[in-house]
Amino acid sequence: MRSMAPIARVELPILPRRPPRRRAGARGARPGLENRLEWGVTRTTPAALLLLGLPLAPGCRSPAPPADAKRYPIEGRVVEVDVAGRRVTLAHADIPGFMPAMTMPFVVLEKDAALLPAMAPGDSVRATLVVADSRYWLDEIALAKAPVPLASAQTPKHAREPEPGDAAPEVELVDQDGRALRLSDYRGRALALSFVFTRCPMPEFCPFLMRGFARAHERLVADPGLARRTALLTVSFDVAHDTPRVLRGYGLAFQKTKPPFAHWRLATGRLEEVRRLGSAYGLEFQEDTGSFTHNLRTAVIGPDGRLRRLFRGNEWTAEELVAELRAAAGS
Repeated sequence: MRSMAPIARVELPILPRRPPRRRAGARGARPGLENRLEWGVTRTTPAALLLLGLPLAPGCRSPAPPADAKRYPIEGRVVEVDVAGRRVTLAHADIPGFMPAMTMPFVVLEKDAALLPAMAPGDSVRATLVVADSRYWLDEIALAKAPVPLASAQTPKHAREPEPGDAAPEVELVDQDGRALRLSDYRGRALALSFVFTRCPMPEFCPFLMRGFARAHERLVADPGLARRTALLTVSFDVAHDTPRVLRGYGLAFQKTKPPFAHWRLATGRLEEVRRLGSAYGLEFQEDTGSFTHNLRTAVIGPDGRLRRLFRGNEWTAEELVAELRAAAGS
């Protein structure tokens, strides 16, 4: 296994401490899935993780992996520990045949939960990463304490947290058909805005946002009056790869209107424009060897062009998004 990148270069995830809840009615939801993730690094992984897979729920007992489960040796440094959620975030080295070096959280099995209170940022971990049935978890964990706690293990803070009433920035974008787009085009309608990149493989990140938007889109367009007063917009920050043609192909399968993209458009633009738009809503992203470290932000903007509500991470449901848009649209 190759040497790890210096820990000072690691993008650190935020693990929100929120009580577990059951996301009623959300397809793909699993009881007991706690502390949903706001930060993560997403890179190309095997096809099993590209679909609706989830990490093993922290509430589950030690599973019996199926015969076709894949096992990979993993080595990394502890970045953050969530004892209650039974997760540890590792800045890990390359996993040959599976994924390159990155920072991401992993579920720890119940049999190894006693190790979590002893872990601290900077400690070294060697384990086996088990990938089975679109789930993944750590097994056979060995912990080596760091002689000095890792001082750089700090949660990243955005310079200014967006607040309700903030005006949407006026940026120049281009949609999936190559047409110019500005947020002011949506004045008079309630708008839900999200940020993704099409190559994102981790199901709890961009694919989660797309599935949530798809369910909300279906509910909104079922009511023609509400559809006329609302809109969805998904902006890609992978400006080099996600061209209008790529965005159209990516987004077409989610469309429920004829013609497509009448209610939900996808867009991109110059990097500085996309970054300025995302920054207004607390979005942070960084390209790293063809992929991105990023957090999750979903904004509901009122017909007056001002922020009404900001969803951080993936702790929201399509029903909540529809209700917020309905209220913002005045119905």
